[in-house]
Amino acid sequence: MRAPRVLPTLDEVDTGDHVCQVLAPSDDAIDRSRAFVADGALHGDKVLIVGPVPHAASEFAQLVLDPARLNGSLLSAVRREAATADREGFRSLRVLHHVMPDYRAKRNGEWLRSELDLEEFAADTGAMVVCAYSDGDWDLATLQQISCVHPHHLGSRPVSPAFRVYRTEQEGWTVTGTVDSDGAVTFGTILGTLLAHTPTVRLLCDDLEFFDASGMSALADAARCLPDRKVILQGTNETVRLAWKLSGFAVPDIPVVMAP
Repeated sequence: MRAPRVLPTLDEVDTGDHVCQVLAPSDDAIDRSRAFVADGALHGDKVLIVGPVPHAASEFAQLVLDPARLNGSLLSAVRREAATADREGFRSLRVLHHVMPDYRAKRNGEWLRSELDLEEFAADTGAMVVCAYSDGDWDLATLQQISCVHPHHLGSRPVSPAFRVYRTEQEGWTVTGTVDSDGAVTFGTILGTLLAHTPTVRLLCDDLEFFDASGMSALADAARCLPDRKVILQGTNETVRLAWKLSGFAVPDIPVVMAP
């Protein structure tokens, strides 16, 4: 079963992992890519490196996919590569994504949609996906948001989000940790992104430690914006269900179901 964990080294990446790797400015992206390719060869995996061409050394340039030259979405591209890997007899697909800042994509929520797509892809196919972010290119608040949708972490600067949302079942997303005023906006954004692409979002809340009024308000706002969709929170305790009701959110125009 998938569960959040910290990986001590890159070679600890296993099938189905979706890893957030935070690189220090002194880290060499080429060396990291070279090690990733070597691990793929060792385990019999097909390797794909996603990033601008200058990030690739000539020795593995044929493995590089430049996102600027994509014909379609990144998700479609990695799914095609996974299908090819299966046909060619590889154990799995191993993806190293050097994520570059794109403030237009961030503003429009496209970066978050892409990360959620990759999380679902890794969980459902058993592919290994490492998303490498340079902490010299990203601010701490953004890195905190990014780490919320990665169940696994590796890097020189630890990032420990208050909560995580990650895929665990074909029709469910696990929520762990604490959703309070510090993470409510991020939680609402993640949920809104999921709802925009899925008629029913099932959140498995057995490991949710705390869910305060601001978190509930973010949930209600996200659900209210798309009344033709539904959110099911499964595994909520009696206190959470009562707080939801007393806060006035248990009404027909907020399509949220709180289930034990």
